[in-house]
Amino acid sequence: MKAVIYARYSSDNQREESIDGQIRECKAFAEKQGLTVLNSYIDRAFSAKTDNRPEFQHMVKDSAKHLFDVIIVWKLDRFARNRYDSAHYKATLRKNGVKVISATESIAADSTGILLESLLEGYAEFYSAELSEKVIRGMTENALKCQYNGGAIPIGYLVDENKHFQIDPATAPFVQEAFQMYDDGKTVKQIVKILNDKNVHTFYGKGMNINNITIMLKSRKYIGEYHYRDVVIPSGVPAIVEEDLFNRVQERLEKNKKAPARFKAIDDNYLLTTKLFCGLCEKYMIGESGTSRNGTFHRYYKCATAKSRKGCKKKTVKKDWIEDLVIDEITEMLLDESNIQRIINEIMALQNSDSVALPALKTQLDDTTKKIDNIMSAIEQGVFTSTTKERLEALEEAKKELEIDILQEELFRPYVSEDKIRFWIYKFRDGDMQDITHRQRLVDSFVNAIYLYDDKIVFTFNYKDGAKTVSLKELGNCSDMAFGGEPKDVISE
Repeated sequence: MKAVIYARYSSDNQREESIDGQIRECKAFAEKQGLTVLNSYIDRAFSAKTDNRPEFQHMVKDSAKHLFDVIIVWKLDRFARNRYDSAHYKATLRKNGVKVISATESIAADSTGILLESLLEGYAEFYSAELSEKVIRGMTENALKCQYNGGAIPIGYLVDENKHFQIDPATAPFVQEAFQMYDDGKTVKQIVKILNDKNVHTFYGKGMNINNITIMLKSRKYIGEYHYRDVVIPSGVPAIVEEDLFNRVQERLEKNKKAPARFKAIDDNYLLTTKLFCGLCEKYMIGESGTSRNGTFHRYYKCATAKSRKGCKKKTVKKDWIEDLVIDEITEMLLDESNIQRIINEIMALQNSDSVALPALKTQLDDTTKKIDNIMSAIEQGVFTSTTKERLEALEEAKKELEIDILQEELFRPYVSEDKIRFWIYKFRDGDMQDITHRQRLVDSFVNAIYLYDDKIVFTFNYKDGAKTVSLKELGNCSDMAFGGEPKDVISE
């Protein structure tokens, strides 16, 4: 696996040596775990309470390029001290296939917090999905009327004041010409050059490219079909191209397609990356794939020490076997109502201990309200002076500011009720266990670490006392633990 290091210190009271120490320990950790360090991102004199850190943002942006698999931090608080920022950015990194690991906390500190972060991510996804559904409902109504739904307007069309598509007399001839040229034998590349020579531009004012022309030649809008999601309305748009010409172009596009890949892409998503440890040397077990001597393709996890030939004798374990076993154990754990209640209690306690500012603000608001009530009682009894008026106005202003501060704190740090926590845990439990995204979320949310020995597996879940040891003899399928020989042509993940 490829890794980067993120290091940070928060104030000028700390020195450059603290960065050097973080980098040194992270590199030593990477070497032990068989990780290849590509780069380091360093923020100096920036607090982790804010996400406004230049190198941190640079690192998150780079994660979208899929150049590295993990981010190593000296401790998890180097990444973020704000649980809500941490949940947001870990979710972003997860979508980019990147995980955050600590060099000094082999079992993450405050592991219940991982569950809370996962719940917060779930709420964000739920809100986003709900908002998306509302937007889609509105856009579907537009679609049923064949109205423009936003985005780039295809070349050859205009949108009138009623949001209906009309033919653009200035650009429609270029669309007809493009279809005719392709039907006559010209290549997409040649059509791009011809249209650019004629100064034809896209909706955004840019020149034509191969992607633009390919999309144009495949768009059924040009024969009058209106499309939006599942809504398809023939003759919903003025046609620019005759249907016979369009069909001939589709036939030629199909013939000119590149030959399909010889083999389908093999799923390389290793669910247990950074979670599965060798029980003999306590190093990561890393996802790999390769072809065995009889030509069979295998996916498996291998101890990083054994991979680097440094003495560990741990055998490889089949990917599907161990991952299915882990999902089964998580499911079994979530079927136990006492476990669910224990998790809920821990998350509720964590929320209460995690929120310091909000209780203080509410206490101040209560005190301020009582003082206002006392002054109002005094006024009702006839006690009213200029000092009383000034004091009352100051307290009223303080009350308004406190109410705003409380609202902002509640928005920034949403409180998850016990019923909502139970609801989300049930969603985890009742989800599709074959869906790769759901399986990954289960592992990330509930599994802290898995130690694989020759005779047993030790599971550590993300709640207090959430440890379980399973004997391989009890599983009755130990033959799945190793291959008949080391695969050749190994492809490291």
